[in-house]
Formats: sequence, structure tokens, C-alpha cells
Amino acid sequence: MDNYENYFESNRQLWNKRTPLHRQSDFYNVPAFLEGRTSLNKIELDELGDVSGKSLLHLQCHFGQDTLSWARLGAKATGIDLSDASIEEASRLNQQLGLDVTFVQSNVYDLKENLQGQFDVVFTSYGTIGWLPDLEKWAETIHHFLKPGGIFYMVEFHPVAWMFDDDFQQIVYPYHNTFEPIVTETEQSYTDGSNHERLKEYGWNHGLGEVISSLTTKGLRLEFLHEFPYSPYNIFRHMVQGEDGYWRIRHLENKIPLLYSIKATKP
Repeated sequence: MDNYENYFESNRQLWNKRTPLHRQSDFYNVPAFLEGRTSLNKIELDELGDVSGKSLLHLQCHFGQDTLSWARLGAKATGIDLSDASIEEASRLNQQLGLDVTFVQSNVYDLKENLQGQFDVVFTSYGTIGWLPDLEKWAETIHHFLKPGGIFYMVEFHPVAWMFDDDFQQIVYPYHNTFEPIVTETEQSYTDGSNHERLKEYGWNHGLGEVISSLTTKGLRLEFLHEFPYSPYNIFRHMVQGEDGYWRIRHLENKIPLLYSIKATKP
């Protein structure tokens, strides 16, 4: 776990650099968000459903737009993230909007030491679990913070998409988690090409079997697994937008999955 701590620290620094870039980006469009635009997509809105009056824990919330969007829909929301810069920005947005959202800076694995209570809903989405090497610890955190009868919901980029090179021409990375990090050096954000200093990032790919088994082993009951051949975000190279508004890889349209979603409950 000592090596993991070094990886987490490097990733924290990466996200601290990205946060101010993202705050200013068209991708996140903070001015429109402050005017009332939701950051949530139809997929999660339809599949998770009404959160009004429910307590909701958002894992790996970045600078809080989705957390705040759930709060606008009536949830009593709490967001956590590894990046202190992200949590500071989320807290500023919360104050600007006059909402009552709690934001906590914490690694998912350390959350039991930094947060009390249980929640009706635990939520995570779009580019989160790839920053975690061990999903057993992740699922343990989810189980710990869910109330009996509570719902866990996630929507995430599909592990098949992460197997390809950047141009989606060759398979480069393993589908299964080897627990050795996938190391890349980056100076560009996925948002609009904004640059920061060159930094290493450490990630892990997780096959669907690993994701589901980690949850069910901890006692959660799977309600559904859905897979989608499209993404609401234009974050990969060679994407083309369809008439439905979703994005697909131009030469692999509807041939590979780009997203999946899971709903599970705690008996």
C-alpha cells in the first residue's frame, strides 16, 4: 500500500493542476451551471430516478457540479474527492449557489476516518474507478456508507474503451486489472486541450467481472448492468456526434461499448 500512496499523491497533484483549468473550460461551462444548467446526463437521471429527500454520497466528485446538481433535485448531498483544490472549488460553488452540500477532501479508501453516517444513495460516475487499484476496498467503502435498503448507482466508461491506444487503432492495455498501474505522462486536459505542467498519472483498468464481484462479495445485490455504445462526452479522439446527441468513435460506431451502468442495493 506504500506504493499506492505514492501513486495517489501524484494523482492528487495532477487533479490540483487540472481543477482551475476545468473551472474555466467550456467543457464544464460553469457560467451556465451557475445559471441553472444541470451537469447530469439523461442516463443517470433516468436510471437513478427521484432523489428528493434522500441523503446522497458522491464518491470522487471532482469540483462538485454533479453533487450540486443532485442537491438542486432535492438530495441532501455530500461530495468527496482526493483533490484539495477540487474540494475548495466545490465549496465555493456551493456558497455561490446558496446550497447546503457538504464537501470532504479524502481518498475513497480513507473515507471511514473522515466522514460519519450512512446514506440512502451512493453515487459515482464517468472516469472514477480507474484511479483506484483495489476495488475490494472501494466496495467495502460503499457498503459501509449505504443504509440498509440503500441504492448504489454508477455510470462509468467501459473497460473495453481503455484497452485501445489513443487513436483506437490497436489494443495496447489489458482488460483485466494486473494491480500494476498504467502509467502515462500528460500535460493536456481532456476538456479543451488546456495545458498544465507535464505530470505522470497512474490508473488501473477494471473488467466488469471484477466490478460486479467486488460489490456482490461485500453483500450488495445487483439490480442491473447496462452497456452503451456511446458517450455523452466528446473526450476520446475521432469521436463523431450522432443525431441522438451522443458521441461514438468514428470508425467503431456501435461496435464497441463506451459506457456501462450498475445499480445495486444493500439488503
